[in-house]
Amino acid sequence: MRYTALPRTDLKVSAVCLGSMNWGQQNTEAEGHEQLDYAISQGINFIDTAEIYPVPPVKEKQGDTESFIGSWLQRRGKRKDLVIASKVAGPEAPLRYRATPTRLDRKNILAAIDGTLERLHTDYVDIYQVHWPDRATNYFGIRGYEQIEREGVPIEETLEALAEVVQSGKARYIGVSNETPWGVMEYVRLAKEKSLPRIVSIQNQYSLLNRTFEIGLSEMCLKEEIALLAYSPLSFGSLTGKYLDGARPPGARFTLWNRSSQRYNAPHSQKTIAKYVALAKDHGLDPAELSIAFVVSRPFVSSTIIGATSLDQLKTNIIAGDITLSAEVLEGIAQIYLENPDPHA
Repeated sequence: MRYTALPRTDLKVSAVCLGSMNWGQQNTEAEGHEQLDYAISQGINFIDTAEIYPVPPVKEKQGDTESFIGSWLQRRGKRKDLVIASKVAGPEAPLRYRATPTRLDRKNILAAIDGTLERLHTDYVDIYQVHWPDRATNYFGIRGYEQIEREGVPIEETLEALAEVVQSGKARYIGVSNETPWGVMEYVRLAKEKSLPRIVSIQNQYSLLNRTFEIGLSEMCLKEEIALLAYSPLSFGSLTGKYLDGARPPGARFTLWNRSSQRYNAPHSQKTIAKYVALAKDHGLDPAELSIAFVVSRPFVSSTIIGATSLDQLKTNIIAGDITLSAEVLEGIAQIYLENPDPHA
C-alpha cells in the first residue's frame, strides 16, 4: 500500500481510503466490521465517514455509520493506528439528533462534533470537514451558476467555530467538501488574515467521468498545499460497467434506488463508460482497477475514497491503489477524454 503525507500536517494516509457511506443501508454492522478488518490487514489506515451517513439519507438511520465504526473501534482498539475523517452536515440536512434546520454556525458545529465523537467512541477525529457549503452554489452535481438566493452562514463564522473544535482537541485538522474555487480561497484567505486554522483537505467528486476538478481547483490545491481526497472514483459503480445495456444487478445501488442516477449513471454517459470498460479489458485490467488507478495517479490527489458493498469489490478496489498505468493506457484514457469530456460534470 502506498502512503501520502498530507501537506501541512503530520498525517500519512493510504492511497486508498475506506469509505463507509453504505454501512447501515446496503451493509450491516457486521459487514462494515468485516470490511474494516480486511482493509486494515491490507495496509489501509484512512477511514472516512460523516454524521449524515448512511446514504441515501434516512432520518431514522443517520449516525448509524459512525456508530458502526465506533463499535469496531471499541472491539479492536486500533484508534492510534488510524486516520479518521468525518463531516458536519450542511444546511437543511434532516438529522434526527440535532435541531433543524441545520446550519454551519457555531451552535450546530459544536453540537455536531460532540455527537460524532460520541458515536465513534473516540476523543478526536483527525480531519473534520464541512460536508457541503452553507451558501447556494455549485455542489452535488449542479452545473450552471445563477444568482445566489441563499447567502448562508458566512465562511468566517464557520471557520471560527471549526477553530474552537481544533483548539479543544476534538479535531486535529479541518477540511472542506463539495467546495468551489471561490470557497477554497475564502477559507485560505480568512485563515491567513484572522490567524485561524487552515484547511488541509478538500473532498470533491473526481473520476474518469467527471474531471472538472482539474479546472481551477487542481492548480489551487497544488499551489496552496491542500490535499484532494477524491470521492466516487467509480462514479457510484457505473465505471465498472455493471449497469451497461440497462443491467440492474441485484443489490446494486441503482437497482435499489434511482437517487443521483443522473449525476453518476446518466443515459448520455453509457457510450463513454463502455469505452473505458473496453480499454481496461484490452489491457488485462478490471474496469475498477483502471478507474481507481487513474485517480490515484494524479499529482493533486492524496487519497481516493472507495466504497464497496462486498468483500470481493473491496479487494479489487484496494489492489487498484497499487497499480501503475502504462503510457499506452494513459494515452487511451486521454483519447477517450478528448472525445467525451466530463459527461457526469
